[in-house]
Amino acid sequence: MPALLDPITLRDLDCPNRVFMAPLTRQRAKAPGDIPGELQAEHYAQRASFGLLISEATQISPEGKGYPNTPGIYSDEQVAGWKLVTDRVHAAGGRIYLQLWHVGRVSHVAHQPDGQPPVSCVAVKSKGYVSMRHPDGRRERVEASMPRALETHEMPRVVADYAHAAACAKAAGFDGVEVHAANSYLINQFLSGSLNTRTDAWGGVGFDAIENRMRLLLEVVDANTAVFGPSRVGVRLSPMGSANDLPAAPDDEECMRRVAEELGKRRLSYLHLFNHYWPKDRWNGPFTERLCREMKERFAGPIVLNGYSAEVAAAQADLDAGLGDCIAFGKLAISNPDLPERFETGAPLAPWDDTTFYGDDARGYNDYARA
Repeated sequence: MPALLDPITLRDLDCPNRVFMAPLTRQRAKAPGDIPGELQAEHYAQRASFGLLISEATQISPEGKGYPNTPGIYSDEQVAGWKLVTDRVHAAGGRIYLQLWHVGRVSHVAHQPDGQPPVSCVAVKSKGYVSMRHPDGRRERVEASMPRALETHEMPRVVADYAHAAACAKAAGFDGVEVHAANSYLINQFLSGSLNTRTDAWGGVGFDAIENRMRLLLEVVDANTAVFGPSRVGVRLSPMGSANDLPAAPDDEECMRRVAEELGKRRLSYLHLFNHYWPKDRWNGPFTERLCREMKERFAGPIVLNGYSAEVAAAQADLDAGLGDCIAFGKLAISNPDLPERFETGAPLAPWDDTTFYGDDARGYNDYARA
């Protein structure tokens, strides 16, 4: 079975190891404009030895924003800022994908253009929270605002927003993109059998409506593959649980199996399974392990697993068990910019400081030392 430091080819992208950097929201983009720059260029370049860098979640449009100081990928200024990042990463020998993000209902009117309501598949308020930043720099967690349901005629526009964002990502020099369809954000909201009660071709309740609920994800993926080609598009899902108030539904498993199969037909770069909200034992027995194996079989391509914090032995054990092919580390990637080298030499792993996960400057961002 593969080891974390073994190389892997994602369809046509050669990666020197299977230690990936997970997408990590850090809220350090410049305002106004949600523009990345030199701070982010240094951050990602420091981590160029990872097999693949997956960028922080990046909103595809002003409507897709849910948190302060998160970057976008729809304006010329944002493209120029991200070009600084990709140039630095590539100069350091790295590979980097951009994660495309629309938060849907997990937002607040203060983050929306002209104070409009957030959008979702239906007009049902999330019980989740979003962060706000006050003019004095103080941060606050507030309840998400009441959303409005996207009209049927708006759906092609949402898909077009994803396509535009992918084109901007390509112009910015990214090696590929990852579609964020996890963690109860917009695409996950449409996939949900408990939330998406629409009566048009974009949703519905029960097993017979799974195809309709998958439609947004698949149309977004197809729009992105038209830009990058299928071998440079990945998808992130959270099939074993979620966040931001998205209850389980009886047909969730079957939906995930069908999604994996449809994405596999497209021969995408990889399928990224997020397990942060699984129980402490990660797999909760054979039930969820079975679903993971079924999804891996149906996708028939590279599987990236994520959600291990500092459980490196558990991550390798899941590779040994054939549950995945690569591991995307989050918190360890924050505090160990040279994580693959530390694995190779056996150097101690540096602890992270969660009080600096979100901030304005290099503190807790670019000041972690190499071993």
